[in-house]
This record gives sequence, structure tokens and C-alpha cells, in this order.
Amino acid sequence: MRKIALLLGTFLSAVSLQAKVYDVTTYGAVPDTTVLSTAAIQSAIDECSRSGGGVVNIPAGNYKIGTLVLKSHVNLHLELGATLFGSTHLKDYRKLKSDYVSFRTQGETLQLIYGDKVKDVEISGSGTIDGRGQWFPKLTMNDEGITRPHLLRFIQSQDITVEGITLRNSGCWMQHYLACDRVKIRGLRIYNRNNHNNDALDLDGCHEVVVSDLISDSEDDGITLKSTSPRLCENITVSNCIISSHCNAIKLGTETNGGFKNINIRGIVVKPSYNQEFQLVHQPIGSSGISLEIVDGGKMENVIISDINITGTRSPIFIRLGNRARGYYDGQVIDHVGSIKDVHLSNIIIREAGPYGCSITGLPGHPVEDITLSNISMEQKGGQKKIPVPQDEKEKNYPEASMWGPLPAKGFFVRHAKNVKFKDITVKTEEPDERPDFVEVDVK
Repeated sequence: MRKIALLLGTFLSAVSLQAKVYDVTTYGAVPDTTVLSTAAIQSAIDECSRSGGGVVNIPAGNYKIGTLVLKSHVNLHLELGATLFGSTHLKDYRKLKSDYVSFRTQGETLQLIYGDKVKDVEISGSGTIDGRGQWFPKLTMNDEGITRPHLLRFIQSQDITVEGITLRNSGCWMQHYLACDRVKIRGLRIYNRNNHNNDALDLDGCHEVVVSDLISDSEDDGITLKSTSPRLCENITVSNCIISSHCNAIKLGTETNGGFKNINIRGIVVKPSYNQEFQLVHQPIGSSGISLEIVDGGKMENVIISDINITGTRSPIFIRLGNRARGYYDGQVIDHVGSIKDVHLSNIIIREAGPYGCSITGLPGHPVEDITLSNISMEQKGGQKKIPVPQDEKEKNYPEASMWGPLPAKGFFVRHAKNVKFKDITVKTEEPDERPDFVEVDVK
């Protein structure tokens, strides 16, 4: 402990040479979860920002908070042993509304930690933020941020860094970055398995983002790129992460009004879930390892995904161009089908997959284009008889990898596609399977 204290003192001394440190206990924060410390910590944040910026330090201990509003030029630093626990009472959360119109932010929303139009903000350290989301049950269909608070949300912000901390138990999505530029997310430990819509990370219409070294375990999607407004997700790299998800480990979608451009994802391990004691739990396998979707009129182009190791998913690879045509505000009409082109998947190992197979599908007259898959090895359960090609295009359906059930190919079912290239693909099954490795329909 003495060594840790010396190291922490060295860190804060180094930081203080460049920025002033604001200790929240001097503002009245109490390491006692029976006492609400929101006002005290908010006072430290406000003074730090007014004074030109610095470090708002959370010493070791357990603190209870409601909504904190981050301000520009503030580094919220959590020491080793420091935990911010979200209040279990909605009255302690502030209703906040952004002027940025998006499918997910049209009304006032609740979140534990929030920043809107802020610059140069950091959340760092070795501590923990725990939203205690199990206290907020799902009551209605669209109650994310209404009766179930997000844990962390940034909107229309620039130069945001979140590094080193542990994030646990959000009421819904763990992190939502909406229309932000120059975001760095590094070295996080994420556990989000206590409620519905428990994503680990959502990047939504963001530009210039670097994500690396995450270890996450989530009930819903893992690393998710969204486009809930006309703003694309653009110029994003994700690398060196370990992801467990009961849904889609890596996902571009579902909301796709703008789309995705210049996305590079590499060095990802997708594995079954572990509980808090890191013992394997027997829960349903994930829906997919990789899901790439355009269904709301947006565009997807220049996507590279490589060096992926996937264990335990029903349908490991799912590429889907559909036409749900859901707008980003009430009454909006989407009158066109989007597009998917220039997607490259390579060096992927798939093990312990379910019997569904993988799919690459567009719509009649709207093919997915220029898709390259190379050096992919898949071992799946198999055991299926011959399966006919599904007749229902499911054009308007919610896109999910299991939407047609087991596919007519045990490897890849390709329909309504142009210039799809396969190289060095192997498919093995645990049980005898009558389906061919590939089935192609309306492919040029």
C-alpha cells in the first residue's frame, strides 16, 4: 500500500506541475454511500473549469452521486480504490436535453455523467464508476435514458479521453458518444449485465475515434457504431479488445440514417461470457461476432475488419442491406434504400459456432457490392438437413443474424450481391450436415 501511495503521489505531483488539482473532499464529498455527494463533486468540476481547467480528483472510497455535468478542460480522475456509485433514486438524476436531433435524444434524458458541447475532457485513473442499473427495471419499450439512466454520455463534444477506469452496471447503454470528434477510449474494463439494452460502447455519428485495449462483458451489443442522425461514423479504429456479448460483439448498426465510412477494426477476441468472479457461466451464446448493417437509408463504405478470433456465436458473420426506413425524428420519411460497398474481412478464426451459418444479403435491385472475405476458418455445430432458400426477403424487419434461422448454406448464404470475392475459406461441422458450404442467389 505504501508503494501505491507513493506512486499516486508521484502522479498527482506530476499532474500538478501542469494543472491544478481539485480534491472533491475539500468541497464536501463524503466517502459514504448513505450520503449524496453530487453537489460537492459538481462544485469541484465547476470551479476547475472556471479557473481554466485541471484535475478533479476522487480519492479512494465509495461515493454516491446523481447526475454530474462535465465541463471543458476538466480531468475527472478516480484514484485506485475510488468508486462512484449511482444513486438508486431517479429524483437524484437531472433531466438534460441537447439541441442535437437524433433518434435517441429527442426528449429529455437521464444519465449519470454527462457532457454536451464540451472540449478537452478526460475521465482517467484506476477507479470504478458503477451505475447500479439493476435498480431501474425496464418499464416501457423505449425507456433508455428516460426511466433507466445511461452511465456515460457525451454529445457534440471534442477531444474526449476515457482511459483506465472500470465501468459497471448501467441502467441501459454504458457509454454513448453522439456527434463527437477526436475521441480516445483506452484500457477500460466494462461489465454491463444487469438490465436490458446493456451495450458496452456506442459510438454514434462520431469522427476521428481511437478505441483500444477494452475488456468488456455485456448483455447486449459489445462495440457498436451507430448513426442515429444524418451524421456518419467516420475515420474510426478499434483494436486489441476482448469482447463478450449475448448479442453482437462487433456491430455497425442498427440505427443507420447516416452510415459508416473509413472504419478499421483489428485484433479482437470474441469469447463467451464470464461472471464477476471470472468463472464461466452457462448462458446463451452471442447472436453474431460481426454484424454490418444498413437499413435506414445510410451508406457503408471502406470498412476493413481483420485478425478476429470468434468463439461461441450463432451466426458469426452477418452483412445486411435492408429497408426498415426508420427516420431520426418523428414523421420523417426515408424514401430510398442505402448501400453497402467496399467491405474487407480477413484473417478470422471461428470456433464453436451454432448451426445457422453466415449471410451476406441485399435486396432485389439493391445489391451489396465489392465484398472481400479471405483467410477465414469456421467450425460450426452443423447437423442440418438441406434447407431451402428463404422466400421472405424481410425487407422491413429488424436486422439480426438469426432472422432466417438456420441458413441454406453451412458456410455463407449470399443473395442480391455484386462482386463478392471469397479466398481461402474453410468450413467444418461437428455433426454431418447436408447443406453446401456456399449458396448464391442473384449474385453477379
